[in-house]
Amino acid sequence: MQCLISELPAGYSLRLILVRHGEPDQSAKGRCYGSLDVGLSERGRAQIETKLNLVRSLGAEALYASPLRRASESAAIAGPCLGLKPIFSPDLQEINFGSFEGLRYEEIERTYPEEYRSWMEHPAEVRFPQGESFAEMKTRVLKFKEFVRSVHSRQTVVAISHGGTNRIILAEAMRIPDEFVFRIDQAYAAINIIDYFDREPVVRLING
Repeated sequence: MQCLISELPAGYSLRLILVRHGEPDQSAKGRCYGSLDVGLSERGRAQIETKLNLVRSLGAEALYASPLRRASESAAIAGPCLGLKPIFSPDLQEINFGSFEGLRYEEIERTYPEEYRSWMEHPAEVRFPQGESFAEMKTRVLKFKEFVRSVHSRQTVVAISHGGTNRIILAEAMRIPDEFVFRIDQAYAAINIIDYFDREPVVRLING
């Protein structure tokens, strides 16, 4: 697999490598966390470290990251290995769950029964109380993608962020409707590779 994706295709305009952060620490376990600023667990650090040889072999010229701790700590591990200093972009942050942040899921269901049911049934349509909607997150994430395409022509760029962020960029590349975006699995430290051409993206790897 590594040999198949290490060579850049003719005519490409950007290679974008999307990496999800490693496992967060125990303070996030069983809780709703998006903008909640939790760090990495020791296992999460090890997960990032195990992927670095593959990412390094792809020869990145720039490293971007979400400023949230679980992503910024992942980038701090990756940066020295890649020989790159992370550039932090708030557009890469996970969705802001608003009033749900930090609550256990059973607490959300009990305290916000209608909103919880709407979230479970139509996750791409709900607006979280005092938080974001999926549409708002999608707008900022795709703005980041277009920015990278405009300033990193014919380069390889790594972006370390979150499951939701990666799904949005992958779904847009594959023209997957919003309602099906959560069918794209994103494990901790997952690697995804998209090669962009002038007209069409080609997804080379998902959830690697």
